[in-house]
Amino acid sequence: MNHTPSLDEQGNVSSIEDLLDCLDGADHDGGRTSVDHILSAVGRRSFGPLLLLAGLITLAPVIGDIPGVPTLMAVLVVLVAIQLLLGRDHFWLPAWLLDRSLARDKLDRAVAWMRKPARAIDRVLHPRLRFLTQGLGALGISVMCILIALAMPPMEIIPFTANGAGLALTVFGLALIANDGLMALLGYVITLGTLALVIVNLM
Repeated sequence: MNHTPSLDEQGNVSSIEDLLDCLDGADHDGGRTSVDHILSAVGRRSFGPLLLLAGLITLAPVIGDIPGVPTLMAVLVVLVAIQLLLGRDHFWLPAWLLDRSLARDKLDRAVAWMRKPARAIDRVLHPRLRFLTQGLGALGISVMCILIALAMPPMEIIPFTANGAGLALTVFGLALIANDGLMALLGYVITLGTLALVIVNLM
């Protein structure tokens, strides 16, 4: 079932359900949906929705378990986060990344799986502790996301750590789109715990 996304006044995703609605409406070509199609549906001008997208794809059992997907999402996060730190307001991504694609049926199943928890999570989001999501707070989140992304390739061989990375990216994305500093704090906790688990397993 397709839904119409209820974007904010600037046309940006403002909740998980909005993002899922955008994914439902993403174009596809021959039964596959490219990263370019997905980003065109979600939008390329806001870091929060892109983080949320990367996190949810990494978390979704139908998609995130595909070998290489966490690393692909890591590349997306690093490229976007670095450009945010450089002050860019429109994110450039290379053609080889935009051309990568997912099977449309797997994307649809992942979206359906995420619908129920999305409604529950969206209900608890609201603006608070905004200093943690705006200005220097947003830059701090960008740095943490780069650290997560750089650690994601080895996470593909360490059980459960890629899920922790996906959860951290999802929480940081929610923090930015909702201006919810409490979610940002939760993201820091999840990030530090996940990175610690990776370091312990690599030692």
